[in-house]
Amino acid sequence: MKTIAQPAAPVAGTPSEKTSVSAMIAKFRELGLLLFIILMSLAVQLRNPSFLTWENINDIATNTAILAILSVGMMLVIITRGIDLSIGATLALSGMVAALTVKQMPDMHPALVLAIGIGVGLLCGMVLGFLVAWVNILPIIATLGMMNVFRGLTFETSGGKWVSAHQMPASFKEIATGSLLGINNLIAIAIVIYIAAYYFVSYTRTGRRIYAIGSNPDSAVISGIRTGRVLWLVYTIMGGLSGLAGVLWVSKFASAQGDTASGYELSVIAACVLGGVSIAGGVGKISGIILGSILLGILNNAMPMINISPFWQMFIQGSIILIAVLINAMVKRGLDRNNLMRRKI
Repeated sequence: MKTIAQPAAPVAGTPSEKTSVSAMIAKFRELGLLLFIILMSLAVQLRNPSFLTWENINDIATNTAILAILSVGMMLVIITRGIDLSIGATLALSGMVAALTVKQMPDMHPALVLAIGIGVGLLCGMVLGFLVAWVNILPIIATLGMMNVFRGLTFETSGGKWVSAHQMPASFKEIATGSLLGINNLIAIAIVIYIAAYYFVSYTRTGRRIYAIGSNPDSAVISGIRTGRVLWLVYTIMGGLSGLAGVLWVSKFASAQGDTASGYELSVIAACVLGGVSIAGGVGKISGIILGSILLGILNNAMPMINISPFWQMFIQGSIILIAVLINAMVKRGLDRNNLMRRKI
């Protein structure tokens, strides 16, 4: 009788084993991130029993809502191998326009104020999308330049002055402080946006095209995808979300300033990276950026509660982000190697 030779088991350290480990990490990345969040929360609770109280959890969710909203747009941008460094300036400009509007017309309906802020953001995003998609300026250059333009427009619009709480009507401030069915408006808006974003990237043709462009731009063009339109749409969506966030920000903090949200784009990018969005493009999940935003929100809330020095807070946040980047790079390298080995020659 002839015996059929069985395939040899992968030896530790061989490419087969490495790729299988990478595949496992990719599959359970969100689960591992969730476990890390739970363990970290329990550890902080042991140091400070007031951490897991309902009031503090609600504060974390409320403070993280704007970051989570912006992370949706940034995920779409990064998936297309782009970046948007202007979202903080767009947020400030939209918030300032909204604040000046309600200062002059205090009886304006809050929904109309939101529409004005979103409109300003959409206009900013359209300009950026045009520069990136059709003028072919590198995203980092286009957004860096427009960041200064939008920030300058914010100071010019306000005349270098602030709009403070006493100049804003109560109806405007209630946009962020009010509630819908017992849920804070900020959280409710974030939930609606995440549901819409999940449907968009999972069940629409345009959502699939965004991933196709990020995975392989040349193949996307060859397959007939109009990359210019998709890129323009992505940056327009990012601008609209930044405009919405601007109104919510100013309503929440009851203050509009020229330097509002300066540097906030770095926190948004960090939330995406922590959530598994690949800077190389083509990879990113809604569930991941939710967890990434929550993790950053918990870190910002927990570290002061356990008396960690502000300097160590920056070190810890930077280290966690760096570890996330390394894990993402390892997973991508392993999956690429695995796909290459499966090809038939």
